[in-house]
Amino acid sequence: MTNETPSINLLGPGTTVKGDIQSDGDFRIDGSLTGSIKCTGKVVIGVTGKVEGEIHCGDLDISGKVDGKVSVGELLSLKSTARLKGDVITSKLSIEPGAVFSGKCTMDGQSAPVPKAVRDDPPKAEKTV
Repeated sequence: MTNETPSINLLGPGTTVKGDIQSDGDFRIDGSLTGSIKCTGKVVIGVTGKVEGEIHCGDLDISGKVDGKVSVGELLSLKSTARLKGDVITSKLSIEPGAVFSGKCTMDGQSAPVPKAVRDDPPKAEKTV
C-alpha cells in the first residue's frame, strides 16, 4: 500500500485545452481552458490564464480572466488584475481594488461542498441569500 500525495498540475502560457479537467491535487492555469475544472485542492488562475466554463474547487485565486459559474468550498480571492464574469458560490470572498466582478454571489460564511474530482455527483439545491 502506497500513500499518494495530491499532485500540483500546470497548464502553461500559450497552451490551450478544450475539455473538462478533474484533479485531486492543486492546479495552476496560465494558459487557456475552455471547459470545466473540478479540483479538490486549490486552483490558481494566473495573470495570463483564461477559463471559459465552470470551476468547482476547494480554494480559488484569480489573477486572470474567468467567464463561467464558480463554486468554491472555502476562499475565493480576486486579485487586482482579475476579471470574473459569472455567478459565485463560496464560503469566503476577498476582492482586491482593481478587480472586476460581474455576477451574483452567494456567500454564507460556511464551507461550500468541495467536489469529488473522481466521480460526478448529482447537483444539489442551492440557497440564495
